[in-house]
Amino acid sequence: MNLQELTQRLHRIRDANDWRGFHSPKNLAMAASVEMAELVEIFQWLTEEQSRQLPADQLTHAGQEVGDIVLYLLLLCSELGLDLEQVVKAKLADSERRFAR
Repeated sequence: MNLQELTQRLHRIRDANDWRGFHSPKNLAMAASVEMAELVEIFQWLTEEQSRQLPADQLTHAGQEVGDIVLYLLLLCSELGLDLEQVVKAKLADSERRFAR
């Protein structure tokens, strides 16, 4: 997955629809949070086992919500001047240092 290409594609959609004015860091963080809530809603009231064995339609829906979240995070990183791959790698290294045995 080339994150730079994905971000460029997102920017083309954003620009073609004149959405840039709405894509402040605050709004993008809120939008990602809303999409996360939609993902959580899929699992609401399921048992642990049911959550691991979603029916095909629910699995597709979960994938769509994950996609929405990632795309909003790409846009947020772009607005903040962050490199998503770099911040994820840095956080993973921190977690390995703190929690790996």
